[in-house]
Amino acid sequence: MQPVITTAELAASLEADPSQRPVLLDVRWRLTGPPGIESYRSGHLPGAVFVDLDTELAGPPGAAGRHPLPEPAALQRSLRAAGVRTAHPVVAYDDGDSSVAARAWWLLRWAGHDEVAVLDGGFAAWQAEGRPVTTARPRPEPGDIEVHPGGMPVLDADAAAAIAVDGVLLDARAPRRYTGETEPVDPRPGHIPGALNAPSTSHVDSGGRWRDRAELAEHFATLGVTAGTPVGAYCGSGVTASSVVLALELAGHDRPAALYAGSWSQWSADPARPAVTGPQPG
Repeated sequence: MQPVITTAELAASLEADPSQRPVLLDVRWRLTGPPGIESYRSGHLPGAVFVDLDTELAGPPGAAGRHPLPEPAALQRSLRAAGVRTAHPVVAYDDGDSSVAARAWWLLRWAGHDEVAVLDGGFAAWQAEGRPVTTARPRPEPGDIEVHPGGMPVLDADAAAAIAVDGVLLDARAPRRYTGETEPVDPRPGHIPGALNAPSTSHVDSGGRWRDRAELAEHFATLGVTAGTPVGAYCGSGVTASSVVLALELAGHDRPAALYAGSWSQWSADPARPAVTGPQPG
């Protein structure tokens, strides 16, 4: 399954044999609210199940960061409750730049489930095309997915620091958070030494659709990503950095980027870890 699916492709798949229709995950979420469940209740794709980022696509906040990886057993329960089945397609969507949907995509890949895609353009594109939206809440049959962690590479803080020296470490936050001009939620402003800014918004166009392979490849090449380059990604709490991993796959990079799941929320909480402010070199 390709990592991104168009609205037309999804619409066609929803008209297919019911046994082959993808499971739809509505993962709308905003850093400063309102809660995504409110948007879901106002209207969602037919058959979509709401999955909460804070409580289902992440573990409890703490020493591992604001959105640490969930415990495998907890993730398995959440995915089964949403109807996710072994080897059955899943499509996730949000209503922003697809970075939250990318977190769902990344988690499923990490869990060993490769049949997963992000809806190109998300809810906004679907609605703008006049496609069906409903307020009816489905009652999915429980799924049987088995979560086997390790399907995608993960970094801890030491490994993130090392890849910033030996490879390329990409920071998916907005430029003003990267430079330290503002820091609305984490303990300190700035970025990891050696990290380069690759905002999640740069992976999509003004309409929220993913840029094509050539555009993304050129974008990452300007950041020093070439064939064979080890790449890591982080953000505020490991959510929007998932879009870097997905964008690199769309760009044709030869290996999956590693996610620093604790990200800046973990790094900045440790006074022993250095923080750099100001623009990136060059």
